[in-house]
Amino acid sequence: MSTDPPVHVLLGATGGIGSATARLLAGSGARLVLAARDRDRLEALAGELAAGGTVPEVVAVDATDPGAVDALFTGAAERHGRVDGAANLVGSLLLKPAHRTSPEEFALTVAQNLSTAFWTVRSAARVMQRTGGSIVLLSSAVARVGMGNHEAIAAAKGGVLGLALAAAATYATKGIRVNAVAPGMTETPMTARLTADATSRAVSAKLHAMGTIGQPDDVARAIAWLLDPAQRIVTGQTLGVDGGLGSLHPRQTA
Repeated sequence: MSTDPPVHVLLGATGGIGSATARLLAGSGARLVLAARDRDRLEALAGELAAGGTVPEVVAVDATDPGAVDALFTGAAERHGRVDGAANLVGSLLLKPAHRTSPEEFALTVAQNLSTAFWTVRSAARVMQRTGGSIVLLSSAVARVGMGNHEAIAAAKGGVLGLALAAAATYATKGIRVNAVAPGMTETPMTARLTADATSRAVSAKLHAMGTIGQPDDVARAIAWLLDPAQRIVTGQTLGVDGGLGSLHPRQTA
């Protein structure tokens, strides 16, 4: 195993979970390649990390474009010699019943949540086959428990779970681990309209057995753990970081 700092590529690096993951990995000394669509937000995040002693590379990428994702990973491997970890943290949130979801909305939800995960696996696996590595995908607790008005996002995030399992089986002999994290409600800019209001926040919290919603750092720690080569035999798993939302039904106790 190399003693050099690991090289991690983060797609969706400027989102709530993505930026928390970047900060955590930067603090561990990793070399980071941060990718997102908005270069200004990437530069702002890079400036913040640089002030703390880590100077990441930033690449403006539309992760729904397979050619752009290929170029991201190929370039990272060429510049750094290898890629040790990849995390696709791109996503969106659509809360509508199926009969009110337009074809365009469904296609965009799939593109942003499932297609980006597939392109990440495809491109990362190509550059990791000589050295091995870890790929982490972002699913959701709603892929594991039925929740009303979540049909499109549940379908996309459920696809991520299947993708992680199949890819883990395909690439295990190459030393590539593939896992997913499945957060519950997490307080990020994307969920602000659901968490900013005290009433809706309280309703969301009650859906979770632990009685609280997550913070980006909660999910970031799980992602960093899965990226760590110390978890060398952890593959094909989905780690719920969801306060029990995906598997537990809260009940009153005496």
